[in-house]
Amino acid sequence: MAEDLERFAPGRINLIGEHTDYSGGLVLPAAIDLGTTISGRADSARIVLRSTADPDAVELAADGSSSGTPGGWARYVAAIARLLAARGRPAVGLVGEVDSTLPIGAGLSSSAALLVAVAFSLCDVAEFAIEPLELARLVREAERVAVGVPCGLMDPAAIIFARRGCALFLDCATAEHRAVPLPPGLGIVVLDSGVRHSLADSGYATRRAELERALAAIGRRDASGLRPAEAMELGESVGLDGVEARRLRHVVTENERVRECVAALESGRNVEDVLRRTFRAGHDSLRDDYEVSTPELDLLVELASDRGAIAARMTGGGFGGSVVALADVPHAAEIAASVATTYHERTGRAGSGIVCAASDGVEARATGR
Repeated sequence: MAEDLERFAPGRINLIGEHTDYSGGLVLPAAIDLGTTISGRADSARIVLRSTADPDAVELAADGSSSGTPGGWARYVAAIARLLAARGRPAVGLVGEVDSTLPIGAGLSSSAALLVAVAFSLCDVAEFAIEPLELARLVREAERVAVGVPCGLMDPAAIIFARRGCALFLDCATAEHRAVPLPPGLGIVVLDSGVRHSLADSGYATRRAELERALAAIGRRDASGLRPAEAMELGESVGLDGVEARRLRHVVTENERVRECVAALESGRNVEDVLRRTFRAGHDSLRDDYEVSTPELDLLVELASDRGAIAARMTGGGFGGSVVALADVPHAAEIAASVATTYHERTGRAGSGIVCAASDGVEARATGR
């Protein structure tokens, strides 16, 4: 039985392809060098996890069951433990500590990073083998079970499959994916608005329901392979208009933007021009057609562009959270600091800017204890 372990699951930043994953669309995320670490050992009967950020420990049976209804972050641990048990994971417990460098609610997938770290740790101590793609799907289901959020595949897939120096091009309809190298001189800047959101409490589920109604109206189960001209023609044929039409328009045009970015990055042609144009168009679409941006996120995009960022747009589910900006590495830290300062002066909010690197996905390290 494996006993001592350490697992690191990174957060993810989505470069482009927002609110497309749950309709079988295209996404281009990257893992970042911030994340969640679990250090611990096997236990015969219990799961006991303590967090450096929360005084309340999670205490469950080895199969994730408990005498009461778990609350807080224990909901995530219980959900993934129970789903793994249903897949046949032996009832081996885990006692350890959870530490995270990810800001919660900033749109960097802190909950998915926790779930992936817990899932891999539970598999490690039980010496239980499971295919990475199946584990990504279990993590997606665990988020739904834990807090009722109907998330897509992007977050766990990026956290599991990402590669250093690359973005991950993922087709959420087929789960086909490949690494797309990023230019070595390109820095990733995360601009945190300081506006916190919870997907469970935001309009995330509402947006998904609106999109699903639009797809049902045109006779589609998902948006996979649906091009903008075809979507427009189908929408007109059934009289689709208003909110549902805007939601559909965002998704199909966003898929096109992902294709453009991937083609530019893989060919090396007109990379900065394509990133600048597609990021801006994507943000405008998220603001106007999907209506998930906020005045704070809009301001951060404007400030980043004014300070010399190559491209900028909101990232994550929206309703708060962060903006992702791309900048030349020598100027990235300066842009991050300048934007954060001006943002605070204009809003009074303690926003922040950090420079991240595109990193490997979930990693294991033997502790040697």
